[in-house]
Amino acid sequence: MASVAIIMGSISDYETMKGAEKILKEFNVDYRNRCSFCPQDSDKMYEFAKGQEKEE
Repeated sequence: MASVAIIMGSISDYETMKGAEKILKEFNVDYRNRCSFCPQDSDKMYEFAKGQEKEE
């Protein structure tokens, strides 16, 4: 189970978000990356978030 989700609007956002990923790695925080092309993926993101609640 990931305790943090890094959610990006497009793959090009990874360049910015990789700094967050680096810090999470330094502190051994479990995480996962998720790329969502909103609003096209809004239903998928809703299901993703809903699924995270169930994992806790």
